[in-house]
Amino acid sequence: MKAFVLEHGELTIKEMDEPVVGSHEVIVALRTAGLNRRDLYIPDRMGSDKEALILGSDGAGVIESVGEGVSRFQVGDEVIINPALRWYDNSDAPPTGFDILGMPDHGTFAEKIALSEEQVERKPEKLSWEEASVFALAALTGYRALFTKGQIKRGETIFIPGAGSGVATYLISFAKNIGARVIVSSRSEDKRNKAKELGADLAIDTNSDWNEELKNEKVDIVIDSVGKATFNRSLDVLKKGGRIVIFGATTDDHVDLDLRKFFYGQYQLIGSTMGSRQELQAALDHIENYNMNPVVDKTFKLDEAQAAFDYLKEGRQFGKVALRI
Repeated sequence: MKAFVLEHGELTIKEMDEPVVGSHEVIVALRTAGLNRRDLYIPDRMGSDKEALILGSDGAGVIESVGEGVSRFQVGDEVIINPALRWYDNSDAPPTGFDILGMPDHGTFAEKIALSEEQVERKPEKLSWEEASVFALAALTGYRALFTKGQIKRGETIFIPGAGSGVATYLISFAKNIGARVIVSSRSEDKRNKAKELGADLAIDTNSDWNEELKNEKVDIVIDSVGKATFNRSLDVLKKGGRIVIFGATTDDHVDLDLRKFFYGQYQLIGSTMGSRQELQAALDHIENYNMNPVVDKTFKLDEAQAAFDYLKEGRQFGKVALRI
């Protein structure tokens, strides 16, 4: 089967052996797959001495075969892949054995994938294949950060730096759906306008003076994945006692923090990563209840996977990038 792999440090399209179904496993014939920034970082993490690894965490397709003991699905079912491996029940932190699909396990940038039936959920009929393929990782990450960890409430104000990311688009919609006020930032005027079209109440220039733009309004909660470039600026617009939830660090993992200012402000710093199967199912229920659709920026063919990687690396997208398989 055709797959997009990382082999000895190089990204390439390659013929790989078709997967064989095991006990309590299903084989999914993938229709589409979704890109995530995580995919961009794997080549550096893997090194150049490893055998071919199929990349990709997100995907959607049709059950082609089922292994012995499978009870949740049958051949022909349309499904999405849950990339949060072996995290079933909601918990304060991921359990021992948790991993993310696509490293070290083979991922979704291929014509087929074999995995446990516990890692598959039914595809909502309302979603296109492209929309279904870009849902799980970003929506799950955003759902946990916003609801489980951030505990956002109707009427609160949330600030989201970096309006164009896939997770940010879910955060905007999730927060607006439950009656929160949403403020975002972006360097791109086009992305700011698209964020407002999606429902953001205010979109400010990342390079501006945020306190001036907000007229010294303080927000209840910040959800930030940018890292060092925005952390302290985000803290400056957070009200005393407010929450800041961190689920990523696209600029730098390390920040300088004025601890005295932090504890005098009684701020709450909360970490969040991915989420459980329970939370993914809750996110799927949410989009059904609110008639919500994922934002897909652009779709590439599997043969164009390298171009899709380059497009994502340049940060040109608003929302998610998909691969048609």
